[in-house]
Amino acid sequence: MALTGLDIYKLLPKTNCGECKSPTCLAFAMRVAQKQASIDQCPHVSAESKEKLGAASAPPIQLVTIGAGDFKIAIGNETVLFRHEETFHHPAGIAVTVSDKLSEAEIGARADKIVHLIFERVGMKIAVDMACIMNDSGDPAKFAAAVKIVAQKAPVALILASDNPDSLKAALEVCADRRPLLCGANASNYQAVAALAKEKNCPVVARAKGLEALTDLTQKITAAGVKEIVLESGAEGVRQTLEDLTKARRYALRKSFRPLGYPMLTCMMGDGDSFLPVLKAAAYIAKYAGIVVTDAIEPWQLMPLLTVRQNIYTDPRKPLQVEPGVHKIGEPGSKAPLLITTNFSLTYYTVEGEVEGSKVASNILVVDTEGTSVLTAWAAEKFTTDQIAAAMNKYEVEAVASHKKVIIPGLIAVESGKLQEESGWEVIVGPKEASGIPSYLKANWGG
Repeated sequence: MALTGLDIYKLLPKTNCGECKSPTCLAFAMRVAQKQASIDQCPHVSAESKEKLGAASAPPIQLVTIGAGDFKIAIGNETVLFRHEETFHHPAGIAVTVSDKLSEAEIGARADKIVHLIFERVGMKIAVDMACIMNDSGDPAKFAAAVKIVAQKAPVALILASDNPDSLKAALEVCADRRPLLCGANASNYQAVAALAKEKNCPVVARAKGLEALTDLTQKITAAGVKEIVLESGAEGVRQTLEDLTKARRYALRKSFRPLGYPMLTCMMGDGDSFLPVLKAAAYIAKYAGIVVTDAIEPWQLMPLLTVRQNIYTDPRKPLQVEPGVHKIGEPGSKAPLLITTNFSLTYYTVEGEVEGSKVASNILVVDTEGTSVLTAWAAEKFTTDQIAAAMNKYEVEAVASHKKVIIPGLIAVESGKLQEESGWEVIVGPKEASGIPSYLKANWGG
């Protein structure tokens, strides 16, 4: 059972020294109880008290690190149920399966395809970051051979999926340095799998049907000396899976229930041609999968899933922004058009994409609106005549547009007259929607 702030305070030295960055020991105790501070921040606490307080100051959901070096990802260690309470810090891993029943050439080709599942969205690279090698053959030698090929070809974190300890042992012989996730330990094999995990310092997946069985299994695995655990409840159907994911998260955060205080893994397999598995996987990322394993491998399937993850794991209080200033599209000359937009990433990259699509080399003046879109910024008085004129002066747009013509978004046409008076430039009202930019530029600037 979790200790209260007063329970923790009784075990502290009560010196009120302030070295823990809290004004008093009582204030520090309250922060520890609320998972906002670690007991290690107190330099004077005794070893005996530290041992007693270790569980109270541990994160409610264990941080699990998979992979090593450039291939490392971290999941878990979240402290809230909803992202508006606090940012979600550790993005869910997305793993694509590779069966050891495939030929060596097919395994290599699939691994290569996983490597190239990289996309750019609002100026950020989003990519598949895990490969899950499946021991479908049941043969340890085939499994190890498949793992070796994937490990050589795919610079991603690895999941070794087999309930056969001999297969896992054989696979670890060729990739233990990559610190793979062993998937998985169940009620009948947990001792052997836990021994492998402890020997090779690898995280392990606990697999059991239902949360009660998982509770029992995780306690046995931790007793065997393994601390980094990922849970798989084996739920069937979207409803039961979401229920298990949500219950485990609530038990960990609201009740400080340690046996379920680990990130969770879900599997979503489909028929290869359906979009439904992607929708289900997206739901699991939203609530609250730490890893999603899928056999989907086509770009049209993975890009939407990666986009959902990107949206979920960004700070809702800090919109993605691009650098204010003049951005060049193509190789614009002094007579190239000059467009104006805000520094909200989604707005800017939408405009940039449409300008590129027009094949008309252009300049885009990005105004700092604190990461808000055109109408939002205008309504908040962050994208009005004064701000636009100030940006034009600050970034010396006359140096890139000697024609002294500027194109503003059609949604803020009301600012055109005042901006023209204040800046001395000819202000042209452009399209209301970014989709209208290509035809507009071709018709008015294409020559």
